[in-house]
Amino acid sequence: MTAPMILQPTHPADASVIWLHGLGADRYDFLPVAEMLQERLPSTRFILPQAPTRPVTINGGWSMPSWYDILAMSPARAIDQSQLEESADQVLALIAAERESGIAAERIVLAGFSQGGAVVLHTAFLRHSEALGGVLALSTYAPTFTDEMPLTDTQRQLPVLCLHGKFDEVVTPDMGRAAFERLHNQSVPVQWRDYPMTHEVVTEEIRDIADWLSERLAR
Repeated sequence: MTAPMILQPTHPADASVIWLHGLGADRYDFLPVAEMLQERLPSTRFILPQAPTRPVTINGGWSMPSWYDILAMSPARAIDQSQLEESADQVLALIAAERESGIAAERIVLAGFSQGGAVVLHTAFLRHSEALGGVLALSTYAPTFTDEMPLTDTQRQLPVLCLHGKFDEVVTPDMGRAAFERLHNQSVPVQWRDYPMTHEVVTEEIRDIADWLSERLAR
């Protein structure tokens, strides 16, 4: 595994955001966004991990950075579950490292775009049972969520912000809404916001993310 990029804050770190990029991107993808957010959060460390490069079936078997292989697009995403679990293990290891560095679990936020968002949703609600600061789910979906998935009381208190493009043709809005609805139906404090965009990130969305993170991490 390539070591994650770590953007240290200007003040002593008392919070962390672990942010996973999307399929075919890399750890530099959200560096400009992290730098902008850190202006509002000068004591928050941003950790930007790198997905391994491997063949992706739906892209003709071409190798690219991916958190897991996507085997088929329909009727829903068919994925390599073992690779998803390996990526979740990587996120869990990063959480543990932040805990060991002195960051409280409730001040660690998981964030992810597209495929990276699927990994953090899976990690937060199906692999990690302790408290966290929240989850940012950008233009993503939850291929492992079900209506009957068991959540702990702690997980049901985990704040989640789902952000999606109204015109997203890569991860369609209904896929994002399905993840939102499954959390909402289990009384998770989840919010949904959509924007007039495709599969991307826009300035208004970044402002909303900054406000949401500041409410939870700013001191």
